Amino acid sequence: MTALANRQCVPCRGDTPPLRPEEAQAMMQQVPGWSTPEGKLTRDIKLKDFKEALALVNRIGDLAEQEGHHPDIAIHSWNHVRIELYTHSIKGLSENDFILAAKINQLLPPESHEVP
Repeated sequence: MTALANRQCVPCRGDTPPLRPEEAQAMMQQVPGWSTPEGKLTRDIKLKDFKEALALVNRIGDLAEQEGHHPDIAIHSWNHVRIELYTHSIKGLSENDFILAAKINQLLPPESHEVP
């Protein structure tokens, strides 16, 4: 478990600055499997089947509600889940994005794998 996964998301105020690129890069080490295309924290996961993909989306949804921080989630190609984290209120990445990514990593079934 990473240190980030032990933390709780806190509401961002509109005047909170987004993470600087070097801060975000340092946090990337604690969220394996994630990347930052287009400035969003993103992960693509392939699961066994649609039922497993839907179950993962529901687990992520429950976690997001608990944390008060909500990702964009899509199921595509019947067994692929794409998760994007981005703090809209500050128009960039925040610590909350990385905290939620670390917690999402803990929800992934062992047989899931990255989509190339």
